[in-house]
Amino acid sequence: MSKARTIAITNQKGGVGKTTTAINLSASLAEKGKRVLVVDADQQGNTTSGLGLEKNEIAQTIYEIFLGEATIAEVKQPTCMEGMEILPSNINLTGAEIELIGKEKREYILREELQKVKSSYDFIIIDCPPSLNLITINALTAADTVLVPIQCEYFALEGLEQLLHTVNLVKERLNPSLEIEGIVFTMFDARTNLSLQVVEEVKRSLGKNVYRTIIPRNVRLGESPSHGLPISLYDPKSKGAEAYDLLAEEVMEKEWK
Repeated sequence: MSKARTIAITNQKGGVGKTTTAINLSASLAEKGKRVLVVDADQQGNTTSGLGLEKNEIAQTIYEIFLGEATIAEVKQPTCMEGMEILPSNINLTGAEIELIGKEKREYILREELQKVKSSYDFIIIDCPPSLNLITINALTAADTVLVPIQCEYFALEGLEQLLHTVNLVKERLNPSLEIEGIVFTMFDARTNLSLQVVEEVKRSLGKNVYRTIIPRNVRLGESPSHGLPISLYDPKSKGAEAYDLLAEEVMEKEWK
């Protein structure tokens, strides 16, 4: 039985389309017949609510998994997409950092739990918090690859260097097989020269690790989470839906060991 490819979606900057990418890439993969587990590792729980779950009414979340009080089987929930399940999150996760102080192998908790269910899925997509904390390190230690959404704006490159440094540290010390899956440009506005400059500059410095698909600024894409739906269900004909469909194709095309 094949094992899921585990992708951590991360960027230490907030507001770059990280959660939008986690939701819509997962949904597009599920639409193509892949079995997907979405892991909401962000205490804001935006992926959870963006997929139609009432995050503050969920009895057990990823927090209980971190504390060893529940298994993935007990925590996972179905979503509005067939073939896609989620490990939900909410503000309770904030306390996990402190409660795990002193716990042995605390960077490996998520990895060890996901290892038990990897054969049940084709993809595991982890939405990381927008900061470098123990939960992010758990996600990077559990992942095979890292997908980085970056906004087409002037300061995008600064944050990117810092992030790549973090990925290298985790690779050196905790997860030797971790690789960069790729960089995805988000919130692209073709009318601005700046967007085009940022794309060119990142392509120059990173080359093959940049996805061809670019996610445009799209009103419908911004609206869909408030309806608890991925863009492919909310407005399948929109530019945003088309873009994430293409991104899913590219992710599936990538050779996988």
